[in-house]
Amino acid sequence: MQRLQTRPQFQAVLAGAIVARTTHFALHRNVLDVKPVPARPVEGVDSPALFPVQDQWIGAMVPKRWAKRAVTRNAIKRQIYTVSAEFLHQYPQAAYVVRLRRDFSRAEFVSASSERLKEAVRAEVQALMQAGARVP
Repeated sequence: MQRLQTRPQFQAVLAGAIVARTTHFALHRNVLDVKPVPARPVEGVDSPALFPVQDQWIGAMVPKRWAKRAVTRNAIKRQIYTVSAEFLHQYPQAAYVVRLRRDFSRAEFVSASSERLKEAVRAEVQALMQAGARVP
């Protein structure tokens, strides 16, 4: 499993289809644009491929708009990466982004990084990944 790192990688995956949704999350998928990377640069050839390795790629998008505190964003991302690692063997080789699309109520989850929040995120991401695994 590879992690998405660059903005163009995230944009390419977000341009793909949404394969699953839950209350707070959406799972985007896009097929890989894999080109062999030459050992030395060739004149007239554009930039290297977005996804240089044929593998499963995963990214997590947790915007400040929906999770104001950095500690909350980081806790949510950790849960996304942990749960997705458990499910990726059920997925075809492609690039995936789990995107937070709605905030978790600050009235219900008062602490920025509580165990209740982590459990709620984990349960919802598991449901998202199970729903995404059923899509061909």
